[in-house]
Amino acid sequence: MSSVSLKTRPNNESTRRIFVAGTRMNDGKTTTCLGLFAALQQRFGKVGFIKPVGQRFVKIDGQLIDEDSVLLEKIYRVEVPITSMSPIAIDSSFTKRYLDKPGEIGAELVHKVCDAFDRTSWEKNFTLIEGSGHAGVGSVFGLSNARVARLLGAKAIIVSRGGIGQPIDEIALNKALFDSEGVEVVGAIVNKVQSDKMEHIRTYTGRALKRIGVPLLGLLPQEKTLASPNLKQIQKRVSGRLLNRDYRFQTTRFDNIIIGAMTATRFLEAILPNTLLITPGDREDIIIAALSHQDNDRSGSVSGIILTRGIEPSAELAKRIYNSRVPVVIAEFDSYTVAYRIHSMTVKTQPEDDDKIPLIKKLIQENIDLNQIVGSF
Repeated sequence: MSSVSLKTRPNNESTRRIFVAGTRMNDGKTTTCLGLFAALQQRFGKVGFIKPVGQRFVKIDGQLIDEDSVLLEKIYRVEVPITSMSPIAIDSSFTKRYLDKPGEIGAELVHKVCDAFDRTSWEKNFTLIEGSGHAGVGSVFGLSNARVARLLGAKAIIVSRGGIGQPIDEIALNKALFDSEGVEVVGAIVNKVQSDKMEHIRTYTGRALKRIGVPLLGLLPQEKTLASPNLKQIQKRVSGRLLNRDYRFQTTRFDNIIIGAMTATRFLEAILPNTLLITPGDREDIIIAALSHQDNDRSGSVSGIILTRGIEPSAELAKRIYNSRVPVVIAEFDSYTVAYRIHSMTVKTQPEDDDKIPLIKKLIQENIDLNQIVGSF
């Protein structure tokens, strides 16, 4: 491709657009985009989506496509070519290839982003642009989030997690980089705020943001469902195998974890709603107590069991597990390793999360001032 034919900016200058950046990883940027897309659809009808630079991807028809673009497409059927929704995927050798030929590759990257934006925004009334981390991510290959926002002529929203001191410091740092690129920050969304601290955070974070010139667009309360892993995710995390015949259990979520290292009686006293039991496969006293407790519909609930150390249950117990309505997974790790791997999980929203998607839409609709965003145009 000759340099003459390379785009240096989008042809589309009419479609309204907003760029969503986070202050760091896992602050809720994708969750915010999921909810905002639905809210924008209600207001504007035809809405496009693009994540110009992706770091976590899957392969579709031989192309590396960012996972968040796949997520939006499956949930909303965006009516945009999936390759245009994810024009650049950063694989393990990407940065080295760029640094070997920064001039040539840099121009091609800019062209790909601008061309993809034109395609995603074709006949759309609004386009939602999701960044990849904080404002500076991508600087090493000349496409920081702040620069991409400038290239696409977008205004920006910054998403941070709940708090006062650290979130404000991080928002200020990100705003400074957007300012350096001439990108207007229309506001900040503070995510994962404890419900009992909502008004406290609203008051003091609002004051602090006003001092640095960033409007507060809203607070999103912390929701346990959004952070709770389901059985399918846990099974993958611990490299486990389901012992039941019924695979519908894969959407089961867990709010509490108990390591079965006590007597069966003490275990029964410790059960809370939606409990996941982690215990070695030879602790049949606890396993039977858990299955019997659930069968008798007593208070609390054992929603799942993980058998550790790869110890298979006896033939009689295995038959009971196979037909049980309590999902049981067997893993090779010991109990404490399983517990640690689950505790350290980053739970990402998946297209099949039917319980989470409506909740995310509701959170944005009820807590974010869309009029303030739209009024900035």
